[in-house]
Amino acid sequence: MSGLNDVLDKLSERSKASLSELIEFASIPSVSAQPDHKPDMERAAQWLSTRLKRAGLKTVELWPTAGHAAVYAEYLEAGEDAPTLLVYGHYDVQPPDPLEKWHTPPFTPTVKDERLYGRGVSDDKGPLLLTVQVVDAYLSTLGKLPLNLKFLFEGEEEVGSAHLNELVAQNAERLRADFVLSADGGMWSADIPSLTVSARGLAALELTVRGPTKDLHSGRHGGSVHNPLHALATLIAGLHDESGHVTVSGFYDGIAELTPQQREGIRQLPFTDEDYLTQTGAPAVYGESGYSTLERQWHRPTLEVNGMWGGYTGEGSKTVLPSEAHAKITCRLVPGQEPGRIAELLKQHLEAKLPPGVTLNIHPSEHGARAYRLPDAHPGGALAREVLAELYGKPPLDVGMGGSIPVLETFQSVLGLDTVFFSFSVGDEDIHAPNEFFRIPRLSEGQQAWAQLWWKLGHQEKR
Repeated sequence: MSGLNDVLDKLSERSKASLSELIEFASIPSVSAQPDHKPDMERAAQWLSTRLKRAGLKTVELWPTAGHAAVYAEYLEAGEDAPTLLVYGHYDVQPPDPLEKWHTPPFTPTVKDERLYGRGVSDDKGPLLLTVQVVDAYLSTLGKLPLNLKFLFEGEEEVGSAHLNELVAQNAERLRADFVLSADGGMWSADIPSLTVSARGLAALELTVRGPTKDLHSGRHGGSVHNPLHALATLIAGLHDESGHVTVSGFYDGIAELTPQQREGIRQLPFTDEDYLTQTGAPAVYGESGYSTLERQWHRPTLEVNGMWGGYTGEGSKTVLPSEAHAKITCRLVPGQEPGRIAELLKQHLEAKLPPGVTLNIHPSEHGARAYRLPDAHPGGALAREVLAELYGKPPLDVGMGGSIPVLETFQSVLGLDTVFFSFSVGDEDIHAPNEFFRIPRLSEGQQAWAQLWWKLGHQEKR
């Protein structure tokens, strides 16, 4: 273990420099959703490429896509008998809006009370960067790594990884590995180590309800033609019954009920609805009856309206009967549900329930994802649990993820690889919201854990 200790000592010695690098990286406003930030996306990809080269990796490439480029790097000098991992992360970030809600400038990362505040510091630049810093520590102390590594850092995760499937398919041979180790994701709690073993899938669509061909005077025409906003509200209200169940026929077909073991495992977690309401600011919990809050978040499918709009929404009054109304809907899926089928069932339901006097146009998203679960006996998962137990002095909890990560589907369907989440961000760090932050001690904790996991993987008995 002397070699590993040398690596850990080097990481500890560089702790201030590691934080400074994260501040520099997070200062680049790499917002993939906004075209005005395309130069910043290019700058972030180049910054990351340069850092990978400085870490000592000889093969570092920019892989262009029809959108934003991915950064690829590899170390294959451990030999054919050594394990090969594909390390995944993303360098793009969410838009910082609303800017007025930030206490500090979103792209001027600011240290306060052992936290670093800034857009992207938790999702995903901090967890991503620490993997590169661990490579640097290995190569600068030992001159080698204990296993083969391939890195794929994409620039479109925050916009649905639209071009990743094609990119992975085109480079499938170069991306072959034993499994994926993801720097994206996050732990459930800062106080309790956890390993995320499942994520829900996703189906999405947008709908437009149309009435008259133009906005009309609500005094002259109200009560004579159907108001599209009223019709849309009726459709949306009918998607759930009074007990929170989705009313779409066939929505729950093919999904398994929670096992007694799953329910008991969730009951043992240190979670209360009261604490959850304090965290969210909501007045009460709500959802499908017969299930607890965490059961609904991790193991039950949902249907949510993400936005509704139409008519006049400006200051003051404008008495119109609008010609159109719009809504965006996403469904979070569990094993047994196919994204395309769920979108089609939802489309059929909306068409069947459409009130008279209006028309309906539905636009399903091209990007869906199946639900994912790490196999219980996966060797990478077992070693990750072992490392976390050693690092935190207690065994980690297995937890689920309510959100969806499309890349899981890509790695499984195109490469046949499972993904082990190994991120050191935490679910309460306000990702996607104003005042996103990353706990500074997690940077060194993550470095130590990644270094130990690579060491354990590389020093297993030869396969």
